[in-house]
Amino acid sequence: MTSAPEPGREGWSALAAALKQEARRLGFDPVGLADARESPRLQLRNAALERWLKAGHHASMGWMEDPRRHQLEALLPGVRSVLAVGLSYYVRAPLQPGHLRVARYGWGRDYHRVIDKRLRQLGRWLEGRVPGVRWRACVDAAPLLEKAWAEQAGLGWIGKNGNLIHRRRGSWLLLGHLLTTLELPADTAAEPHCGACSRCLDACPTGALPEPFVVDARRCIAFHTIENREPQLPEAVGQRLQGWVAGCDICQEVCPWNGPDLESSSDPDVQPRPWLLELNGPQALIWSDQEWEERLRASALRRIRPWMWRRNIRQALEAIPPEPAPADGIRQNG
Repeated sequence: MTSAPEPGREGWSALAAALKQEARRLGFDPVGLADARESPRLQLRNAALERWLKAGHHASMGWMEDPRRHQLEALLPGVRSVLAVGLSYYVRAPLQPGHLRVARYGWGRDYHRVIDKRLRQLGRWLEGRVPGVRWRACVDAAPLLEKAWAEQAGLGWIGKNGNLIHRRRGSWLLLGHLLTTLELPADTAAEPHCGACSRCLDACPTGALPEPFVVDARRCIAFHTIENREPQLPEAVGQRLQGWVAGCDICQEVCPWNGPDLESSSDPDVQPRPWLLELNGPQALIWSDQEWEERLRASALRRIRPWMWRRNIRQALEAIPPEPAPADGIRQNG
């Protein structure tokens, strides 16, 4: 076991580099470090969250009001650094025309478990290098401004569709964070590169992006197909599902940063379950609750209960027909 590096010496930089290298070995890319002290940029992000909540854009997601999102110390007392990591979930897979659609994040294994397990491995690795260091692994279930901290750590910028965008990985990234009491050298925060583009705003069929950087969950297909526990979806949403029954990727598919040249992930934990790419509505409507439970084992889509799947599928079949999906699953940006 190596001894802890002395503060103010090259040891801290070497440890930071080794930490990021280990994160990449575990399958994360990109990775970056942020100073846990609140920067002017984080203050702006916190203020934006408060405006978003005040406007009611979070709909029934009361957990977004958790005050700990503004208090990193509440998650780990003595925190000094935040390691942000991204796990690409983009897999180039053919989508059969006529089948219902499921958001890419749900194609593979439950990302909460996948990322949490790898971050805990990383935390134990760090503890082995610096005995006594404290750390905490956070996935998106933790009350953390995850995209803001990822932006601060240089992973990418928050785009007009509310997603974090990386120049090489696009926005198909699952995020995780490792908080630590070590004060490690921070990376440079990312700068925005959306420019004048408004393709995501223009493409949303329900108007859930009323202005740049604002997502109104009350109009969002993803929110309603995953979180809405009402027997019926609002007509303005249900009639515009365009085939989506579990989440929605439209605002990502039209983004120029998610072009056809993106590298397809070979990570086994994000590879799609075949039935999700071939979801036949009439056939799925007769599956029993037990069949749904079996198909959704170890999936993030278990949050959608079987009766909700049936509701979503029925309304998708009755809605305006979706546009045919390209063979590789990406809408071209011409």
